[in-house]
Order: sequence, then C-alpha cells, then structure tokens
Amino acid sequence: MADSTSATDGGEAGGDDPGVPEIDLPSDAFDAVLDALDELDPGEPLRFEGFSVARGTEGTDEELPGGSPDEYVLADGSRPTGMSERDLHEALAERAPAVTDWYVFERVVGEFGPRRAFLRWIEDADGETVATRYAALAAGIERAWGELKITATLTDRGERRYDVRHADDAGVPVDELDAYDDPLDARDLVTFDERGRYRPLKTAPSLAGGWVFPDLGPRELYETVETIYPATVANWHREREGELDVNHWRETMERQSGIYGVVKTWDRGEGYEHVNWVAEACCDDSQCLKRREWEYDDETDLDVDGGDGAFPCREPCSVVVSAARKWTRLESEQPRTYEFELTPSEKEQVEEVIDAVADGRIDEIREADTKEGANRFRTRFLRAKLFDDEGNLGGVPTDPDEE
Repeated sequence: MADSTSATDGGEAGGDDPGVPEIDLPSDAFDAVLDALDELDPGEPLRFEGFSVARGTEGTDEELPGGSPDEYVLADGSRPTGMSERDLHEALAERAPAVTDWYVFERVVGEFGPRRAFLRWIEDADGETVATRYAALAAGIERAWGELKITATLTDRGERRYDVRHADDAGVPVDELDAYDDPLDARDLVTFDERGRYRPLKTAPSLAGGWVFPDLGPRELYETVETIYPATVANWHREREGELDVNHWRETMERQSGIYGVVKTWDRGEGYEHVNWVAEACCDDSQCLKRREWEYDDETDLDVDGGDGAFPCREPCSVVVSAARKWTRLESEQPRTYEFELTPSEKEQVEEVIDAVADGRIDEIREADTKEGANRFRTRFLRAKLFDDEGNLGGVPTDPDEE
C-alpha cells in the first residue's frame, strides 16, 4: 500500500474526508444495485461498507424502519423512512465510494478466485477501509510482482485503472516507452531478454524493459500479468487458500520417460546430494523469481534455501528437468586424476572465472580491469599460457588414450 494512504474509521466513505477523492456514481453501478436487490427477498439487505440497503422490510431480521415493497430503506440511521428510487439514487450518490467499490469487485471483477484475490491484494482491500484505499488510489498504489511494477489508480467514477511496466522503467514517461493495450502483446515482450537471447524460463530475472501497458482495466491487468508470468497468480492464490498442490522431486522424476527417464537413476543417498546441487544451481533468487516449495520428497527437505519470491514454485520445471538430465549423464562418468601446474594466483583466477560465469557477471567486468580474475584479456593470457594447440589445459588430454 502506498505510504501516502491515510486511514479513517469505518462507516460512511465519502467526499467529506479531505483525503478521499470526489466520486460520481455511474448509472451502471446504480443499475447493478437495483438488479442485486431484485435478486434478494423483500427486506433482505444488500450490504456495503458502513451501511446496507433493502427493498421493503417484510421478513427481514434487520432492525430497519418500515417500508412498502416499492420503497427502499437505508440502514445507517440517516433515512428514517422509506425512499423512492430517485431518493435511493441520491442517497447512494452521497456514498459513491462504497457503492462503486462494491460494484467493481462484485460486478466488474465478479468470481471469487485468483483474479479477484489478486486485484484486492493490490489495494489491500481485505485490510483497509474504502476511504483509506480510495485516498491511496488517488495518489497511486504501487505493487511489485517479480520484475513488474503495477500502479493502481482511480477514475472519478470509481473505476480502477492499472499501469504495468518493468520495474527499471519506474518514473519514465509513457511517451518514452512502447505502449500496448492488448494483454496478448505481452507474449512477444517476454520471449527475449534485452540482448535478444531466448528466455526459456519466463520467471527468470531477465525480463527486458522499455514497454508499458498504461491504461488497463481489472480483467486486462490479470491477463497481462499471467501472460508475462504464467500461472504465478493462480499458484499464489492456491497457496493463500491452503490448496497449493506441491509435487516434490522424486514424484516428478517418476513421471519422466523417454530421454528424460535417465534422471530417475538419481535415487536416495548420493542422488539426494545431486538434487541439492540442482536446486542451488537453478532455483536461487538470482536465477528464478519463484520461491521453491518442492523438496526431495514428502519426508526429506533439501539443504538449499528455497528463495524469497512472491509466488511459489510447486514442482521442478522443465528447465530444471532438462538440466538435471544432462547432469545425470555427466555425473555417471568415472573420475580421473589429471596433473598440471598452476601458480597460486592462477588457481584463484580459475575459481574467479567459474564464479563470474555462474553468477552471470562476465558483462560487468571491464576490459581494462585486469585485476579481476575473470577479465577477458587476463583470461585470454591464461589460455595462451596453459593451453596447447589442441586446446588441452596444461597440455594434458582429457582421454589418456589420446596421448
């Protein structure tokens, strides 16, 4: 929630609070109220924040003043007698924030599921009053979702509008970015990173920027986020509801067949250590924005931390399975002993090169910075010194039979 939000007591949410924007009651919101009352029994109240409305009072358990079936009753003590439809419109217009808030979530968003939960989470609708949220929305509520920055704002009709962009583009004017309005356009934006390389893992922290969806409605926001980060909202919601179905490593590997069936050879014991290495290599925050919830099996946790991502990872993904297949084959090789000489500085340089490649820091090392072990010129010097004409380190072939 934006820091500029000011809290108010419950009750009526309207323009009397200086922090709450003036909201016009749109005709479609008022019509939706009438339709909702038609769906209720006479006297059964339709509840908003701080008050309720009923058509007639027959059969109601509410302590409402009397009224005929053709009259409306407002339950907050301000209207002691029944109201006509025109009176009701006037009364609801005075309470437009509460009415439009009900309309947005009950009629525009509708279904009780991941989309509704996500949209309500953005503005903390389950924890803050309408007045507090509308004041915050007037200033703009910002939320992070992976590498996305989502900004929610409010129109003078109580409608929500959303700006979605890369977090690195926060504060950049819309006209300086490539603007889109169709959620399906996001499919092209997530295909390649900023260097034009294909992104096989959509939750990798390599999303390119330079674009914006500046004016999305609630449904379009959800579709855009789910296109950029598939199933993340759905799994986040399942976790919140206590319904996240986690498939651990062993049960996932048991389903592999064909060329991936070899991964099943990593069984308990030594295989457990291998899976730790896989998780450390692939599932760190620097490599994936998800938070790993799967372990070795139901009874055995991995030693590697699962990360801090906002959305959970419920099973080893295809990238992990593909990498594990390759590593399974590599780990099946028998170890050999190779002998070659390195100076202490050269040993440390080899270690620095491996670290820099593993952490993706090669591009950060300047060519002139030769004190860095993974510096390109320094590494080329080491290769010139230690590799023979066949590319063997220390002149030692990989296969002794090649000698």
